[in-house]
Amino acid sequence: YTPHVDSSALSHGLQTNRYYQGVYRSNRDSYNDGYVSIRQGDDRVAVVVQGSSDVNRAVDGDIVAVELFSLDKWLGGEESSGVDRSKVEKLKQKGGNDNDGAGIAADTAEPTVKDIDNITEEVAVDEAGDLRRPTGKVVGIIRRNFHKNYCGSLCTIDDAAADAEEKSTHPHDIIAAKHEREHPDGITSTVVFFSVDPRVPPILLRTTQRERLVGMRILVSMDSWPADSEYPLGHYVKTLGVTGTKDTETQVLLQEFRIPCEPFPAKVLACLPPPDYKIELEPGRADLRHIPVLSIDPPGCKDIDDALHCTELPNGNWQVGVHIADVTHYVEAGSAIDLEAANRSTSTYLVNKRLDMLPSLLTTDLCSLKGNVDRFAFSVLWEVTPDADIVDVEFKKSIIHSIAALTYQQAQSLIDKPDEDCKDDIQVGAVKRLASLARKFRARRINAGALTLASPEVKFVLDSESLNPTDVQAYTLFEANAVVEEFMLLANVTVAKKILRHYPTLSILRRHPAPNRSMFDSLMRKAKTQRVSICIDDSKKLADSLDEAGRTFKDPYLDQLLRILSTRCMSPAQYFCSGEYQAKDWHHYGLAAPVYTHFTSPIRRYADVCVHRLLAAAIGVSPLPVFLSSKSYLHDLAANMNRRHRAAQLAGRASVQLHTLIFFSGGEDGNEGGGTKEEDAYVLDVETAENTEPSFTVMVPRYGIEGRVRLS
Repeated sequence: YTPHVDSSALSHGLQTNRYYQGVYRSNRDSYNDGYVSIRQGDDRVAVVVQGSSDVNRAVDGDIVAVELFSLDKWLGGEESSGVDRSKVEKLKQKGGNDNDGAGIAADTAEPTVKDIDNITEEVAVDEAGDLRRPTGKVVGIIRRNFHKNYCGSLCTIDDAAADAEEKSTHPHDIIAAKHEREHPDGITSTVVFFSVDPRVPPILLRTTQRERLVGMRILVSMDSWPADSEYPLGHYVKTLGVTGTKDTETQVLLQEFRIPCEPFPAKVLACLPPPDYKIELEPGRADLRHIPVLSIDPPGCKDIDDALHCTELPNGNWQVGVHIADVTHYVEAGSAIDLEAANRSTSTYLVNKRLDMLPSLLTTDLCSLKGNVDRFAFSVLWEVTPDADIVDVEFKKSIIHSIAALTYQQAQSLIDKPDEDCKDDIQVGAVKRLASLARKFRARRINAGALTLASPEVKFVLDSESLNPTDVQAYTLFEANAVVEEFMLLANVTVAKKILRHYPTLSILRRHPAPNRSMFDSLMRKAKTQRVSICIDDSKKLADSLDEAGRTFKDPYLDQLLRILSTRCMSPAQYFCSGEYQAKDWHHYGLAAPVYTHFTSPIRRYADVCVHRLLAAAIGVSPLPVFLSSKSYLHDLAANMNRRHRAAQLAGRASVQLHTLIFFSGGEDGNEGGGTKEEDAYVLDVETAENTEPSFTVMVPRYGIEGRVRLS
């Protein structure tokens, strides 16, 4: 590799704008291709870096210095797809080849500082008016991002192969054959480690344990990457287990996504109340145990965050209550258990296990709003007309007594009962009233532009002893799911408005930015081939265009598929502190809500714990913790919550993929599961680019499986 520029030359180059500092991000499926994200003012520019020589030993997450190539080497045509096309006109209006340098004078011109200013829009325009994407090479590493541990395996070489023709042509085997060797001492060997993450390059290890480590999942740490070494050097850390077993691969995914999975330390457990803790009415808490509250959750749910009620008032209106587990009663601000929860930020749900944010005494017992027991809650109470007009709202710390813990299917059976059969049934009356209101609230949200999106969810039937999957089924949604969702959304919006009135610069909110056109470019082009038009000018127009497309499809799954693909074109929602953004940027695009927060799941989300504290302070029942008055603390807190939330999502998806693989392989012992199946699939994408192996991506709805089929 080309040696990196020394520190003094690097510093001078950064000051003179010869080099630009940014974070290198590898492409999802290759460590040898990626981009460097450069900040220019309030904007970011993605400089494409391609090939091992230009990546020059950068590892995903490194802070690097990049040098731009001449403009004739910038990407254009199809290679610039993903660029926001609406920005071309803006650049053209800046003057093409004028003397200000706003346009690009010639393809072969060296990029200037003013050119860089222009590509803060992530594009430049050549003389023909075509979009160009900047490219460059890494010239230095400012700060390494070597993780402590990488998960993967050693490559096994087939030493018995008689000649080169019998040897494997798999890229891993070729790399291992080139670099693996025994040392003269006869004890140590250099071996090649391959991470399960394709963004991580192979790592060369020197070890005395080659035979013992082959066939195992191991952890490796990266130490250095000299210019004279094709791959980085590292060392063995520990063994996780035998490759391919469920327990080992689950450990791998937890390590890969940095999911905290250690037992809670003694200082955290010391914060818990005694196991025989008695829940009794206390001063300042409203006694709502006379109200028929009930919960609706998936089967087997043990960490029940929320419960609902809907009763008739003497004036003909209805009182609706959303009751949320009062976690902050047990988790003192700033305590060891609070700090642990803040670090973990979220519970992580895998197919075969749950990794809790809080100890189980709270999550599945004292805080869980189980049926037929008293529990502390934070309640939002509305007076609502039968036409779903909100008359009044109040917030109370409360004590409740749930009369039933229903599953979605059980709640649906109550919704479906004829009205005349259930006049005196308290549960049926409450659930049917809630369903009636939810339909009206939902219709208003959709009319305002809220999106109805989708994801390819599946559920597994697990063997009671081995916990191996015995069946995979598409996840069934009932109207009861939508009823619960509607009132959780209403509570979150209502609480967001309340805390903002009292803490306009300190509120923890959740924003969902509107997508730019570049994010939808590819999907819009593909949709046009099916005579489907997608409009993303605002969420209402997107929702309407998706609905219109759905009406044109003869196959109802195509409607869901289009919504799945649309979901993927959007940025994820994020937690943030209200003081960091202008009010116009608080908007939640997907929900068409000007303000939104998370209040309804404090057992499994730390953001909700913070919002409970903000709300408690807003209604005067407890003071706001000092650290929630620090904007810098809130900034760091939101960043950690976003990172942990994303990691938990990815770990959950990886667990689904793992269990799907186990199912189709017949279980860990080969005697369970599905084996080979034949199912309908839908084509999502076709790849026919020059110099690329033809292939297409398919989705199998029955199993929620997505994969690429390559054509020979």
